[in-house]
Amino acid sequence: MCIAGTSKATAQVWSSPIRGSWVEDAGASRRGVVLASEGSGCEIVVAPRENSAVRQAAAFLAADIGKISGYTPSIVPVATGSHIAIHLVTLSDRGLPAAVLRDSLQGRWESYQILTASQNVWLVGSDSRGTAYAAYTLSERLGIDPLYIWTGFTPARHTTLVLKQTNHFVSAPSFKYRGLFHDDEDILPRPFEDTGYPLRIGDVPLIWYQRFFETALRLRMNMVAPYARAHRRFEVQTLASDWGLFYTSHHYDILLSNPFGMERFGLARARNAGKSWDWFGNRGGMLNYWRGGVAENRQLDAIWPVGLRGAEDRPYDFPRGTSDSVEAAVFRAVVDSQIAMTKSVVPAEKSPVFAFTLYSEMLDKFQRGILDVPANVILVWPDDNDGVMRGLPNAPGRWKHGVYYHLAYFGAQAKQVTHAVSPYRVAREFARITDAGANEYALVNVSELRDFVMETRMIADITWNGRTALAAPDPAARFVRWWSEEYFGASAGPLADSSYEDYSRLIDRFDQLWHGADRFQDALAELHKRFTGLPFRSLPLDTVRMLERRDRELQSAVTRAERAAALMSSEQRQFHFDNAELGLLIDWRPTQAALLLAAALTEPDSARAWKMVESARLPLEKLETEILRAEWPPFDGWYRKTWIRRETKPSNVHRSYEQLRVFISSGGRRELVEPAGAAHPDLRRFCTDGNPCSGPKAEIPGNVPPPRNLP
Repeated sequence: MCIAGTSKATAQVWSSPIRGSWVEDAGASRRGVVLASEGSGCEIVVAPRENSAVRQAAAFLAADIGKISGYTPSIVPVATGSHIAIHLVTLSDRGLPAAVLRDSLQGRWESYQILTASQNVWLVGSDSRGTAYAAYTLSERLGIDPLYIWTGFTPARHTTLVLKQTNHFVSAPSFKYRGLFHDDEDILPRPFEDTGYPLRIGDVPLIWYQRFFETALRLRMNMVAPYARAHRRFEVQTLASDWGLFYTSHHYDILLSNPFGMERFGLARARNAGKSWDWFGNRGGMLNYWRGGVAENRQLDAIWPVGLRGAEDRPYDFPRGTSDSVEAAVFRAVVDSQIAMTKSVVPAEKSPVFAFTLYSEMLDKFQRGILDVPANVILVWPDDNDGVMRGLPNAPGRWKHGVYYHLAYFGAQAKQVTHAVSPYRVAREFARITDAGANEYALVNVSELRDFVMETRMIADITWNGRTALAAPDPAARFVRWWSEEYFGASAGPLADSSYEDYSRLIDRFDQLWHGADRFQDALAELHKRFTGLPFRSLPLDTVRMLERRDRELQSAVTRAERAAALMSSEQRQFHFDNAELGLLIDWRPTQAALLLAAALTEPDSARAWKMVESARLPLEKLETEILRAEWPPFDGWYRKTWIRRETKPSNVHRSYEQLRVFISSGGRRELVEPAGAAHPDLRRFCTDGNPCSGPKAEIPGNVPPPRNLP
C-alpha cells in the first residue's frame, strides 16, 4: 500500500489494521518522509484561497501530528523552503508533482490522492472535501483513531515520526451524501428542568457539536442533521457548513424551517406565519414560515427537505373527505412552491439540493401512486426504525434515491441506551440498499452518537465503497473481526470477536436490553401485593426457566468478555467494557435480581421472603457501579434520567435499582413513581418574551431578497 506506485487499496476491505499503518518502523532503514523529529519537523501548506473545510482539516492534522510526536507543525500560506512540507491542494493548474493523477481526479466528487514526492507530502483533492478527507485519512494512517472522542484512545507515541513512501489514490464515494442525524437529544441539553432532567428544549453546548462534526469528518461523511428538539443556534449550522458538512434535517423540518420552534421559540410570530397550519386557509403564512428557514440558512451548504407534514411530527391534517387526487395536487403545489422559493433566495452558485423522505404514511402514498414528486428531488426511503428497510425502489424511474436509517430511535422500538442494530443487520440491509441503487443519500440516526460508534464506522465505510465493503463472503463477520483487531489488538482480537458475537446474539432486539428488568418489575409488583395483604401470584414457570437460561447465557458471555479484556491495555479494556460488556450487564444484573424475587414469591415464610428481596440489592448495586465505570469524562452522568429515560421507563437503566430501593424503604408498600410534571412539565421559567415554552426566538437575517415567481 505504501510503496512507490499507485495504490487503490482502501479501508473498506476490513482485512488488516489501519491506524498507524503508514508509520515507518523506528528500526527500519529510513526511506520515508520525516514529519517530526525531536521537537522539530514539517510545516503544513494551505493557500489562502482554499475552502474553510480544508483549513479546518489542516488544523486537525497539525494537532494530530502534535499528539503523536510532541511537535505541532505550523500552518503557512506558502512553503517556506526550510521545512518538509505537507501540501493541502484542491486540484488546480498550480504546479503539482507529475505523479498526481490529474485525469483521475478532474471532475470527480470528493476523490483524493496522498503522495510523497521529493521529501514532501501532497494531499490533493478533486474538490475541497476531497482535500480535507485526504488530511483525515493521513491522520488515521499516522495513528489517530477517527473515533477517539468516544473510545478514549490516544495514539502511539513517535518522537521521530516518519511517513512511509506513499502513493494512495481514493475514488469517489459510493454514496454522494452521507451523514449523521443527532435525533432525540435528551442527555446533553442544558440547563436542567425542575425534575432534574436535562431541559428538553435546552441548548446542547457547542463543544458537543464540535465533537459530532469532527467525528463525521474523520469518518469522511459530508452531511449532518444536528437537531431534532434542542434549541437551535445559528453558530451550529455555520460551524457545520464551514467545516465541510452539508447542513440538513429530518423529514418534517421542511426547508430547515425548524417546526419544533414554531411556537416554542416564537418563530411563527417572528415569521408572520398566521394562526393555523392550513394550506387552504393560510397558504401565505405557511410559505412565510418556510421562507424564514431558507433565509436563515441561504449562505450555507445545505440539503433542503421538502414535503408537506404537520407542524409537529404527524401527518398533515387534510379536511375530512379530501380525495387522493386533491391531496396529490396539493402536495405537488406545495413542493413546487418550496423549490421555487429556495431557488429564489439561495445564491445561484449554491445549486440547492432537495430531498423528500418517504417516512410514515408517505411511503404508502408514494407506492400507491398518490404523490407526484419532482424529478429533481432525491427520494429518501425509510427503514422500520429498527434497521430493516420498509421499502426500496424497484427501478430508479426519474429520481435519484437514498435512505434514512436508524441505529438509534425513540419510540416503540426504542434504542437510545446502547447499540442493538447488529453489524449483521447493517450488512444485510445495506446490501439491499446498494443493489437497489439507493446510493445518492444516506442519513443515519445516531442520537447523541456515543453508544452507536461501532455500526456508525461500519456504515461510513460502506457508504464510501459499498461494493468492496459488502463483498462476499460474510462482510459483517469480516467487519467484526477487523474491528476487534483494530481496536483491541492482535492478541485480544479473536476473543473480542467472540465477545461481539455473544453481544449480537443476546442483544439482537431493542427490547432485550430490558428483558430482565421487565420481569423484575413483574415480580416486584406481585411482591407489593403480597406485603400489602393482597392476593398475589408467582411468576409463571416458563418465565422462570427463561430467566434461568438467560442468566446462564449472559454469565457465560460476560465471563468471555472479561477473558478478552485481560489481554488488553487500560484504554482498550475501558472501551471494550463500554461497547461490548455494558449492554450485557444492563440486562444481566436485573435478570439475576428477578430470579431472586421469583424465589421470594414462592417462599412460604414471609420473613425469609423479605430477606430474599433484600438480597436482590446486590446485583443491582453492582450495576450502579458498572454504570459509573462507563461514565468517565467527558461522559459524566451519561446514563442519567431524562425526559426519555424517565423513572419508570425501560430505557432508564437505573429503574430496577430505584424500584427496589423504594420498595424496601417502604416495607413493600410503595412503588416507584415519576416526579410531578415529568411527562408534561411547566417550563414557563425558561420562557422569555412571551414565548410559550422557551426563548429566545431564533433570529432571521435581514435584507433577504423577496422570492421571485412564487406560486
